[in-house]
Amino acid sequence: MEFRRITGLPPYVMAHIDALKMDARRRGEDVIDLAFGNPDIPSPDIAVEKLAEAVRNPRNHRYSASRGIPKLRLAVANLYLRRFGVELDPETEVVTTIGAKEGLSHVMWVLVGPGDAAIVPTPSYPIHIYAPLFAGAEVRRISLIGGEEQFFANLVASWENDWPRPRVIVVSFPHNPTTTCVDLAWMTKLVDFARENDVVLVHDFAYSDTSFDGYQPPSILQVPGAKDVAVELYTMTKSFSMAGWRVAFLVGNAAVVQALTKLKSYLDYGTFQPIQIAAIVAMNEAPDYPKVVNEIYHGRRDALCEGLCRIGWDVEKPKGTMFLWAPIPDPYREMGSLEFASFLVRDAKVAVSPGEGFGPGGDDYVRFALIENEQRIGQAVRNLRRALTKL
Repeated sequence: MEFRRITGLPPYVMAHIDALKMDARRRGEDVIDLAFGNPDIPSPDIAVEKLAEAVRNPRNHRYSASRGIPKLRLAVANLYLRRFGVELDPETEVVTTIGAKEGLSHVMWVLVGPGDAAIVPTPSYPIHIYAPLFAGAEVRRISLIGGEEQFFANLVASWENDWPRPRVIVVSFPHNPTTTCVDLAWMTKLVDFARENDVVLVHDFAYSDTSFDGYQPPSILQVPGAKDVAVELYTMTKSFSMAGWRVAFLVGNAAVVQALTKLKSYLDYGTFQPIQIAAIVAMNEAPDYPKVVNEIYHGRRDALCEGLCRIGWDVEKPKGTMFLWAPIPDPYREMGSLEFASFLVRDAKVAVSPGEGFGPGGDDYVRFALIENEQRIGQAVRNLRRALTKL
């Protein structure tokens, strides 16, 4: 039997590390999991309380609006005005999605198809690569390892030399996994390129509020004229630590937003209405909660980076995301990321993500997720010091 959309999908290397971790835990070993970017910080109390209240109302148990109830779309429009100075029309420029992965996957269905092409950075969060592929498009991977300026130069070269010309460019800054950050001037250059060449920009803004050392991630919609060519995915997963709630939004270019809205009207009836109601309360009544969450990640970042440097694993502190993209230390680099990550589970009892799982260019790196408290991170560093005897 052939399963058409998943034929050719490579083995998910993260599953190998997860299996090693689970086997060790079944043996009673304490493995510190810094692999999966699954936020452990509680959601806002006020949202939890509102959810409990709303779920008791049987009227909220019926089908909801696929596009999101009006007050939810208004709440995110108000958030964009407060946070970024960007005006959004909640009727035409906002649609609610069941998480950013769902939104990204389905917006590709309305933007590309067989015979089309999309540009995606590599290494990359896997859904950025596979969402265009699931829609039938060709994916052109442009290396981000050399930094954002080299990426842009390579993007322009690909545009000029390859055929067919891409219809879509998928970007995400601050970037998972490489933690690359860009400024508004760089975003402006990208928007100008898109406007000149009639290409759609899809910006996954998952780490809009996860940044450090004075860096403020720009929304692509802050660029004048961006709405002509760009849409952005904003999610409550990291900012409000509401991962399991699955509340996100596609905002920006009205034509693209309305195309996704039409498609979704055939596909789903929207997020459970009590969750939508609680999300409204979170954005309106706990607007500073992302700062609370960010401070926790800031402390964890410092604990991990400073701890690794102390044991001889030289890393740079990222300015954004809840991750550390760490080059494999020289004495271990020939192992490659999957073997090295497997070694860390077995010998250090620390799970990390192998860089090869994020695509070409990733095999010299592993990714740490800041999903344990500072005490557990300290224990992880001590375990690594004992295991990494060549440092």
